[in-house]
Amino acid sequence: MSRTASLSRGLVLGASLLVAAVLTGCAAGSARPKPAELPPNMALVGVRQAWTARLPAVGFPLQVHVQGQQVTLAATDGTVVTLDGATGRETGRASAGAPLSAGVGSDGRVSAVVTRDNQVVALEEGRELWRHKLGTQSYTAPLVAGGRVFVLGADRSLTAFDGRNGAKLWRLDRPAEPLVLRQAGMLQAVGNTLVAGLAGRMVGVDPDNGHVRWEAPLASARGTNDVERLIDLVGGVSRQGSVLCARSFQTAMGCVDTTSGAVQWSKPASGATGVAGDGQRLFGAESDGRVLAWRADTGDRAWVTEHLQWRQLTGPLVLGRSVIVGDSTGLVHMLSREDGSPLNRLSTDGSGIVATPVVAGNTLVVVTRNGGVYGFVPD
Repeated sequence: MSRTASLSRGLVLGASLLVAAVLTGCAAGSARPKPAELPPNMALVGVRQAWTARLPAVGFPLQVHVQGQQVTLAATDGTVVTLDGATGRETGRASAGAPLSAGVGSDGRVSAVVTRDNQVVALEEGRELWRHKLGTQSYTAPLVAGGRVFVLGADRSLTAFDGRNGAKLWRLDRPAEPLVLRQAGMLQAVGNTLVAGLAGRMVGVDPDNGHVRWEAPLASARGTNDVERLIDLVGGVSRQGSVLCARSFQTAMGCVDTTSGAVQWSKPASGATGVAGDGQRLFGAESDGRVLAWRADTGDRAWVTEHLQWRQLTGPLVLGRSVIVGDSTGLVHMLSREDGSPLNRLSTDGSGIVATPVVAGNTLVVVTRNGGVYGFVPD
């Protein structure tokens, strides 16, 4: 499947900005390779399902937020729910009052989402604190930190709002590209620096005033058309101290020292989802379903496994001795961090894992497209 086949042009934003939606299959009329048959599950790591919860369907790029044992997630219809990660018990519920395009960001008290009609909505204790109309769409969960709410726009703008009253504090604008991804981008706090993915660059921003402190290019656009030149940094990063490692869509991955903005290394890579790391290695899935490990210090390949090819994998979670990914059939795969070999395979409702798995305390939490939320614990 070519890069062009994996994208479709969507909604017009302003005069020229188009959204490229990453589809779960190829473009209409294209044949997608059949996933390889899975071997029998050996269950080398003991895991059991501890609880389940239910949301309405999830059809947007959900980012699940974890704060200690607290898990905050949302459904397409605007429902925002907080669960106790140990028991699955619902501890909070609110509504944005409209379908969502991005969420959830939270600091444990205030949660923020973005609606399809371009409203950023802040919620606290089941009620709406404020909402603000954006000048663009957003597909990245707002970052709630330091009493502020930061929003990364689809036009590569970055806006800061007061967390209590929604007053706009500052806005950083960048030249818009013809296409952007309709999936979560990179937005992260590292110390007192706000780090955002703006095109193929990791950019360090002063959170108090929006001034750019440094820029670190991870990838350069080299294609002959707008789709091939799409190099946005995607959501899901690995952080070790001041070093952030991220993926540029279908082009490269690399690591940056956020104290100076220096690129430590950048290597070609062809994935569309985020990465995770353990300090020694980085892990990620390529667009064809191969799962790879790279050395964190050099970017050299450590191992690759092909037994999940064409299974449309989520971003990875590193947990214990495992690298964990979900797939489009609702299976959750636990792979060895050492060599990628299968350790266990967990089942859900079959509708597909819709977000990168997360861990809350001792519980692995996954969310399906049909709104199933599953908690798994060591057996």
